[in-house]
Amino acid sequence: MRNILNNSVAARICFILFLLAIAALPAPAAGLTTALVQKAVPVWAAGREKEMNLSLGFRGVFQTQRGQAARLKITASSLYRVFINGTFVGSGPARAAHGYFRVDEYELGKLVKTGENIVAVEVAGYNVNSFYTLDQPSFLLAEVEVDGKVALATGSKGFDAFQLSERVQKTERYSFQRPFTEYYRMKEGYDRWRNSAGTPLTDVKLSVQPKVHLLPRNVLLPEFNIIRPVSVYAKGTMKKIIPDNYHKDRSLTQISPALKGYTEAELEVAPSQRIQELVTDTREIMNKPAAALKTLPLKAHGFYIYDFGIDYSGFIGATITCKSPAKLYFYFDELLTDGDVNTKQRQGDVNNKIGYELAPGVYDLETFETYTFKYLKIILMEGDCQIEKVYLREFAYPENKKATFQSSNFKLNKIFDAAQQTFRQNAVDVFTDCPGRERAGWLCDSYFTAIMEKEFTGKSAIAYNFYENYALPETFKDLPDGMIPMCYPADHYDGNFIPNWALWFIVQVDDYARRGGDPALISRLKPRIEKLLRYFSKFENEDGLLEKLEKWIFVEWSKANDFVNDVNYPSNMLYAAALDAAARLYGNPDWEQKAENVRQAVLRQSFNGDFFVDNAVRENGKLNVTENTTEVCQYYAFFFNIATPESHPALWKKLVTEFGPNRRAYPSVFEANAFIGNYLRMAVLSRYGLQSQLMLEIQDYFYSMADRTGTLWENMHHYASCNHGFASYIGHLLYSDVLGVSHIDYTGKEITIRFTDLVLDSCSGAMPIGDDAVALKWTRSGNRIDYSLKTPQGYKVKIENRSTAEIREVIE
Repeated sequence: MRNILNNSVAARICFILFLLAIAALPAPAAGLTTALVQKAVPVWAAGREKEMNLSLGFRGVFQTQRGQAARLKITASSLYRVFINGTFVGSGPARAAHGYFRVDEYELGKLVKTGENIVAVEVAGYNVNSFYTLDQPSFLLAEVEVDGKVALATGSKGFDAFQLSERVQKTERYSFQRPFTEYYRMKEGYDRWRNSAGTPLTDVKLSVQPKVHLLPRNVLLPEFNIIRPVSVYAKGTMKKIIPDNYHKDRSLTQISPALKGYTEAELEVAPSQRIQELVTDTREIMNKPAAALKTLPLKAHGFYIYDFGIDYSGFIGATITCKSPAKLYFYFDELLTDGDVNTKQRQGDVNNKIGYELAPGVYDLETFETYTFKYLKIILMEGDCQIEKVYLREFAYPENKKATFQSSNFKLNKIFDAAQQTFRQNAVDVFTDCPGRERAGWLCDSYFTAIMEKEFTGKSAIAYNFYENYALPETFKDLPDGMIPMCYPADHYDGNFIPNWALWFIVQVDDYARRGGDPALISRLKPRIEKLLRYFSKFENEDGLLEKLEKWIFVEWSKANDFVNDVNYPSNMLYAAALDAAARLYGNPDWEQKAENVRQAVLRQSFNGDFFVDNAVRENGKLNVTENTTEVCQYYAFFFNIATPESHPALWKKLVTEFGPNRRAYPSVFEANAFIGNYLRMAVLSRYGLQSQLMLEIQDYFYSMADRTGTLWENMHHYASCNHGFASYIGHLLYSDVLGVSHIDYTGKEITIRFTDLVLDSCSGAMPIGDDAVALKWTRSGNRIDYSLKTPQGYKVKIENRSTAEIREVIE
């Protein structure tokens, strides 16, 4: 975040001239598909393309000869997974804006064999609004090429389809933010069609669906690695009870045109209610290595809890052998509650359970949807079974092995690893808040995650997709003219939005530009940003400050969200930053002047001599500044350059010496939370050169998270998501302020290395830049720092020694 508002004038002018040149070029026609598929068209069961939670299977047979290359191109609405000759290939697609669909491509390589090959695709058409998948008519579009020639294509030849009746259709939503949960009724051999052309299908009649706009995926496909549990933590038995009260989440009780799904009266099954009738009766702690317990017997009412070591995201799998009809649950969570899996108590707004009713036989089970957990509890309510080969098929962005960090402090190392894990699980196709409860592409969160994409991968491919999704639609349904969604792709039928997040969008695009983002895309976003600022201008009061903003005014998850009435000063601090960012992006001096006017008005009204207060309320036509004061408001002021240590030295001294992870003073200043106050604190400590203090506070704030789940959390406490994408930003601070890769000017191609006084003996690491990396290694002994440095070709290096030691470069 360093120098967010400070670019050189020359670089700014050059960039603006380049944008103007790009804008003068003819825009590419949206939806051109000739380079993406040859013959495939979208198809679905005739007349059922808007049916909720309908799952279809598609099977095609094609021939290959020795040495021929086969490739699959595929997209769908809502989601697909695909098998070749019974072997899992992938799941997708990458998300896009309304009316647009990204095409995934798989090189089939060794998966195909000489002679007959079978491609089997399962597609779930959800047709409900969510923050994860869009409410759009269902379809599959797929084709197989052999040596560049189409061997199979939907709509022309080769694919048969049938309904996947084993997945129960009328089920609950997984959460308010995600579509349906999974519940299955299966017989042995349910999956034979995936690798046998002779398995008969009950065909459904397919019809060609309206043409869709196709886009390339752009981002890497997940590697779908298989992860096994580390240990079997516990075993025991369950008993049935009748609860005094049933917890019913809004995703069950508020089904309506604004939140689509099946009403409680329509449901075939309701796992969220049935799980409340089960409580642990006996529990024995085992803590035995899972690899040594290959097959485990499970009787009726029994359970096992598997520990995967850290929080992972992916598809849950196991082989279950049933000697008699069985009913079981996969029940999971990121943490244990009183030594058990209990999401109702820890996080009651998610349906973290998958139900199976199984006839006698052997089943290789794997969930269709991806979930997030550290602990998996397999509960058998009826029957007699054996469990083996329990696993998670990882759904995460491929790890870039060039991104490394290793220091003489084990806590920092563990926090860095947690930051990487958190990023990977929240960056599959767009930047998500969390990989479990929502999988939503939120603004603001994505500001921080986008920085980590650049530093963990060397590129900004996901950022490109993320901002392109906002550029593509002409308008956003259900929102006021000019406003943009708080998370996207998503449907907001209730008309809700966060005005603050729309301002963060402008700040994010500016940061994307500074990190070498695509100028053509930035130019395409100009009309969107202009309309957005026109929207906000309607709320400017006589002082030029935003007043009485609409809908959900969000500052952070703390008491600050209670002080948003009328004029909210953190929101106006953000408004000034957004105006400045827009002015830099598009060379508009009027926006720059307006930003300065907003800053001066905030300074006059919000600062009371001790602290910045949060809001002012309008009473009898007069604006009265309140005494409401929050910690996060102070961090907004310094983060967005309303205040500096030089302009407000007394306040800065208080924040540095009396606030932070161990604060005790000023009880009337309400405490900040992780999102986003503590992260803004980390950023301003970094910006103003307090690296030693920053290193200590990173450990105090985040080590316990990294130690408990191997990921970084939404809040300082564990009551919600323990895996939130924005939190990966700590990796940036470890790179910049501990390792010492202080700043990278991607447009000017200059790397700044900064040495400071840290209580640390050594540190080494590498940060990807494109396909290369900058690698730094240093050790400190007494009053000397020895370092070695490798940089990508074409990059200049600036060395800053702000330590008290002598520095010496060692050539390795």
